[in-house]
Amino acid sequence: MSSQRASGVLLHPTSLPGPYGIGDLGSAAFEFVDLLKKAGQTYWQILPLGPPGHGNSPYSLYSAFAGNTLLISPETLADDGLISEDTLASTPKFPSERVDFEKVIEWKTAMLAEAFATFRSSGSTSLRDEYDAFCSENFWWLGDYAIFRAVKTSHNDTPWNAWAEPLRRRDKTAIATIGSQLAREIQAEKFAQFLFFRQWAALKKYAGDNGVSIIGDIPIFVAHDSADVWCNQELFKLNADGSPKVVAGVPPDYFSKTGQLWGNPIYDWDAMRVLDFGWWVARIAFALRMTDAVRLDHFIGFVRHWEVPGGDKTAENGSWASVPGREFFTMLRSRIGHLPVIAEDLGSLTPEVEALRDEFGFPGMRILQYAFGGDAYNRDLPHSYPQNCVAYTGTHDNDTTAGWYASAPKNVKTHCRKYLQISGRNVHWDLIRAALASVADTAIIPAQDLLGLDSNSRMNTPATASGNWEWRLSEIPNYALEKLKDLTETFGRC
Repeated sequence: MSSQRASGVLLHPTSLPGPYGIGDLGSAAFEFVDLLKKAGQTYWQILPLGPPGHGNSPYSLYSAFAGNTLLISPETLADDGLISEDTLASTPKFPSERVDFEKVIEWKTAMLAEAFATFRSSGSTSLRDEYDAFCSENFWWLGDYAIFRAVKTSHNDTPWNAWAEPLRRRDKTAIATIGSQLAREIQAEKFAQFLFFRQWAALKKYAGDNGVSIIGDIPIFVAHDSADVWCNQELFKLNADGSPKVVAGVPPDYFSKTGQLWGNPIYDWDAMRVLDFGWWVARIAFALRMTDAVRLDHFIGFVRHWEVPGGDKTAENGSWASVPGREFFTMLRSRIGHLPVIAEDLGSLTPEVEALRDEFGFPGMRILQYAFGGDAYNRDLPHSYPQNCVAYTGTHDNDTTAGWYASAPKNVKTHCRKYLQISGRNVHWDLIRAALASVADTAIIPAQDLLGLDSNSRMNTPATASGNWEWRLSEIPNYALEKLKDLTETFGRC
């Protein structure tokens, strides 16, 4: 991250507007870059770009390297001659304010099948050359991922550890046999990834050419039912049958007497160390080719993690296990060089976490919605900010600012009004102003807060199983862009 004052907007591409049921990498994404430039913004922050698994969550992915093919733009495919104009004209009627994932997945799966069939039968030589170059450059993850998805689909989407033992253990003969049987399906998966990365590269270049840097996001853990775990079983704490020996979570606290059971498999950091943390180095290096900077989610996980026995139903019986974070980041910096990283240091911040963050110069996060209702020493109050941090009104896991204020306890509202010297009538702009005025080098504003949207427009409600990740933007009106630009200029962030 740059030490110069700058600001940006948080919006995941799935939330972009458009007629195809979900935001994508087409014209609306390029227009959003134009809006950011118009408003004097430096950053576009997004959520993880990988293929979501259970619950459509971008934090529970089938791969740490593959892309979310739901983001592929139908318009661009039509421009490339890969789908027909009739396919575009027959687009189903999708809701504009929410993503209907089931309906979108069904339609886009058929659309990508058409694109692949066109490519196989009459694809241009130049496109075939591009595809071959993509497969060659990404061989180290692409083939395994494509096999994983093809086999998973052929097994009615059952988890990999429920497959027959030879496939579960990745026996070479079994892999070769299934690879031959599912050759077309495997190539189709590779082609869909090619389309995603081709469109993403064009968008990222356009953003960079217009002075907009993209901040990505790396979840600390990966999903058990993922290509990452299936292909690297020796790097995770697993039983002989592939099930997790221990899973990730959070210990019991004031908010939950039984803790939080996340269920992700735990890394075997000793095995990682033997291999010079190669998988993690590749993961972050790849992410930094995809984006200009990354947020490391749950940064505490690079110091220690809460290990819960795999069969437990709650997180009560877990224990803390240490992680060689300093050794890992030292190796990472020696391999990659400068690390444009944001440390998500929210929650139970310990001196060890602060020390690791500060040793490597990573900016932490400050959330204005967490600032009020306590005393003058709250770390999220702007007068407590260090310069090397990123200020947010809220994150994807928070309510919108308008929704937060509407439901906040009376003492929180009173403290907020008193501290900011405001009436509370336009609290979203008051918090935006506070973030931009702070000494934090970087300030990021969720798109919902630019519009003053209520709780119905939040992106995610943690610990709920449905209705998340569905929100979509309609538009950002000119007055909001002009006001954002004015505040950005006023506080020296242009």
